[in-house]
Amino acid sequence: MINVAALEEIYLNIDKAKAAQKRNDQPKIIAVTKTHPFSAIEDVYNCGIFSIGENRVQEASNKFQSFNKMPNLTKRFIGHLQSNKVKKCMELFDTIDTVDSLKLIRKISKQASEKTGLFPVLLEVNTSGEQQKHGFLPSETDEMFRCFDEPHVNVEGLMTVGPLTQDRQKIRDSFRRLKELEAAINNHLGHDQLKELSMGMSGDYEIAIEEGSTMIRVGTALFGNRNK
Repeated sequence: MINVAALEEIYLNIDKAKAAQKRNDQPKIIAVTKTHPFSAIEDVYNCGIFSIGENRVQEASNKFQSFNKMPNLTKRFIGHLQSNKVKKCMELFDTIDTVDSLKLIRKISKQASEKTGLFPVLLEVNTSGEQQKHGFLPSETDEMFRCFDEPHVNVEGLMTVGPLTQDRQKIRDSFRRLKELEAAINNHLGHDQLKELSMGMSGDYEIAIEEGSTMIRVGTALFGNRNK
């Protein structure tokens, strides 16, 4: 069950981080509901959070029930996606936030061609350079530029996972790198195509907001530690 006091603290911390940068916009909270039951999704929706994140296709397939009473909910896939699970993922989710290769976005575009409209995605970028992480490297701009040529997807923004460290400056540098990459890509495209920056999780979302995040992904801060 969602911790209401913790949610209030998150909103307070968001406001402080916004004030530090004199921001007037409101970053979205993505409630990370992985390993939690469907009732947790209902709880966050009833608390006014209208985006959830899941990172396993099979878990979501087993968990998801009727969303008829949650018409404004956006279901975001935030895990590493294998190409053989693209079709199922697109049936379950409204957006895929972890596109980490040309191969993957082409598979999504091909699948989306069978539907009406553009399928929204975010490009995942490995701004920390950690080998265990997925994502385009910041230097792979040519690869990222080619993603915008796919006809049946809408690249709405970028996503990154901050480095696993207690060094707050390294975390800040990682997020700042994504913001700089957003500006470089928009400059190349000649217009502000990218509008979303998904960065910041339970332990570092305040830094992320100070560096321009428009979406934060929080789970532990809302629900406490998860079951393995």
